[in-house]
Amino acid sequence: MTSCPSPSVEREQPAEDRPGRDPATRRAALLATLVAVPVTVAVAGFTLARLAPDTPAAAPSPTVTTARAQSGAPVAMAAPALAARPATVCRALMSQLPESVRDLRQRPVTAGPEQNAAYGDPALTVACGGAEPTVPATADVWAVNSVCWYGRQEGGAMVLTTVDRETAVTVTVPAAYEQPLQWVAPISDPIVASVPSGGEVPSGCRR
Repeated sequence: MTSCPSPSVEREQPAEDRPGRDPATRRAALLATLVAVPVTVAVAGFTLARLAPDTPAAAPSPTVTTARAQSGAPVAMAAPALAARPATVCRALMSQLPESVRDLRQRPVTAGPEQNAAYGDPALTVACGGAEPTVPATADVWAVNSVCWYGRQEGGAMVLTTVDRETAVTVTVPAAYEQPLQWVAPISDPIVASVPSGGEVPSGCRR
């Protein structure tokens, strides 16, 4: 009787003996992994840095288009007694003044709100009804929005007074505010509307 041959059973080769898995290949794969990990970490860090918000920029300095921080305390101003006509003119002017001069908000005054006004900090002040200054023949005068102004330096401010109005109006512009004539421009329009012209107009303001 012929016996059938027993089927051969192939033993699974250990992983290290499989084709294509020689030690050199394993070392190369390990080296590639070690190189890839730091590169991946670096790329991820770069991506996060790009996505992170930028450092906030420093706040801009105040300009004529941005509101200035200022005190709301009353500004000390004198209020000399006025005759009936100047008092009436000054009340009319105060009622026409704007709430803000450029970026300076109006502030209360300690005396004479019917003839005085103040804006900003340091305070730019408007005083109505004072004496009109004597203008030297060679002095500079400036026409701003149809109002003639004469200016003189007093301490740390430019003092500008009208010299072509029935009742004088004086605006004191602190040195902190550059180009003083630009600050009287918003005040000149209410002066034209409420303070009649009067007296001789200096030649520098004649058209």
